[in-house]
Amino acid sequence: MVRSKILPALAAMAVLASCAPGMRGDDKSASPNEDAPTFVSLNPCLDAILVEVAAPGQVLALSHYSRDPSASSMDVERAREYGVTGGTAEEILALGPDIVLASSFIAPATKAAFERLGLRVETFGSPLTPEGSADQIQRLGLLTGDKDRTEALLNALKLESRAQADLPASAPSATLWQPGQIVPGEQTLISALLRESGFRSHSAELGLGQGDYVSLEMTIANPPDVLFVAGDSAGQAHPALRELKNTQIERFDTNMLFCGGPSIPRVHEFLASARGRWEQANDGARP
Repeated sequence: MVRSKILPALAAMAVLASCAPGMRGDDKSASPNEDAPTFVSLNPCLDAILVEVAAPGQVLALSHYSRDPSASSMDVERAREYGVTGGTAEEILALGPDIVLASSFIAPATKAAFERLGLRVETFGSPLTPEGSADQIQRLGLLTGDKDRTEALLNALKLESRAQADLPASAPSATLWQPGQIVPGEQTLISALLRESGFRSHSAELGLGQGDYVSLEMTIANPPDVLFVAGDSAGQAHPALRELKNTQIERFDTNMLFCGGPSIPRVHEFLASARGRWEQANDGARP
């Protein structure tokens, strides 16, 4: 058996892991229930939710992305309070979690390897609406077993979907220019948040969909009212963009692009500010 061959070497790794700086998984006093399951998360979106709905002693490690300011969906300093993992079977087995949290896009071979080693793997997709994000939090809360923490997070985030009728033509049009000069599709969380904030999708009105490329020339020839720039390609940093007199350009933090949960209030706040600036520049125009 693979496991019988690898366990002796991993036992030594487990000792080293338990001494790693910032590792909070062995702080059993931090967990209110000795029988509560322990976790390793391989996904930065799940990291941000896990630390809110689990006691610190339940979190053995987060993904290494959460210590990277360009990739983290949570406060980096808080992420550094926890151990991290690169996602290899060896290091995860050494930590001995009850449950491994991963994206639904995890490679089938990787998931199968974890399961052959006796690790329970729970996968989560990307929520498409605030309500979907709430469902994800509730599911993760059921796994951690901490109802109070889960309800506290849901109450703090207020992730109910905001009813939004069809936006009138007077609403500002917006393009979210993601890294690689692509745009999101309409069936994505970020597009839902843009609509909730009162922005019409300029890219959808041009017939563009998920992952479609938008060139600098296309943007200049047919600019939106508000251009949210979330990438740093040559086209997205071109001086010609500053010549768009009737387009408000906003830098969009890539950390707010793909995750739900605690990221959603940040996105709402940012979009509300951007909308306020547009209204002020356009004599208080509202849809």
